Amino acid sequence: MRFSVSHETLYRYSVPVSLAPHLLRLDPRLDGGRLLSRELFVEPAPVLRMEEFDAHGNALTRVEFGAPTAELRVDSRFVIDTVAPTPHSASAMAPLPWAFPLGDGLDAYRGQPWCDPAVAELAQALASQAGNSPLAFLELLNRTLHQRIDNRFRLSGEAQSAGHTLSSGRGACRDIATLFIAACRCLKLPARFVSGYHAPPHTPTGAGDLHAWAEVGLPGIGWQGWDPSNGIPAGEGHVALCATPDQAASMPVEGGFFANGVTVTLDYRVLIGTG
Repeated sequence: MRFSVSHETLYRYSVPVSLAPHLLRLDPRLDGGRLLSRELFVEPAPVLRMEEFDAHGNALTRVEFGAPTAELRVDSRFVIDTVAPTPHSASAMAPLPWAFPLGDGLDAYRGQPWCDPAVAELAQALASQAGNSPLAFLELLNRTLHQRIDNRFRLSGEAQSAGHTLSSGRGACRDIATLFIAACRCLKLPARFVSGYHAPPHTPTGAGDLHAWAEVGLPGIGWQGWDPSNGIPAGEGHVALCATPDQAASMPVEGGFFANGVTVTLDYRVLIGTG
């Protein structure tokens, strides 16, 4: 599916400020498609701009600035051909819960040994209902969170704790993805947080938005995506920008400024088209 994105971010400051170095996580990951075109504009023009990858394979643009400014504009545009995931069989997978494998390189995605008791109870109940089949559990967890958690848009702030989202019954997509990941980790399934864009096939230009979902590492399959906010598997209508162990290191634009008593406003516009 052809997926085009125009994403403009504009910060306005009440007085000119000196900008700290910024990290931009706006390049699509290429494990789900073929990039056709890419443009990234930054104003004011950085005095230093470096392209690199982090420890989890995400493309980063690191920028540093010179003179003070009253605005920071980041304009990202790209076109990518996405590919629908291939269905897989769970016949070769061990039943849940899994033990901690040694040396598979996925320990960073298993989180801490402690699990929120309410989240662990939910995960264990759903696993039992799914006959302890990993794929059946993931499908059931995805549907259950979609039905149980009221998805509410929230522009700013880090993800809520999994326990808070479960007890309150509401959260933004990043909160629901974090709850999904926590439930997986209670059963020792390696899971990671994914930020990017979502738009169903044949979405009119302008629809779609920034989005968050989860991926689970499955033996013989690799990373498989799940979108509990929408109750669907992640597929060709999802384009990932960043995949990390948790939400904190996934912000599209990360940075700050040096000044006191400054008022900041943030405006952004995302235009997505598919076909």
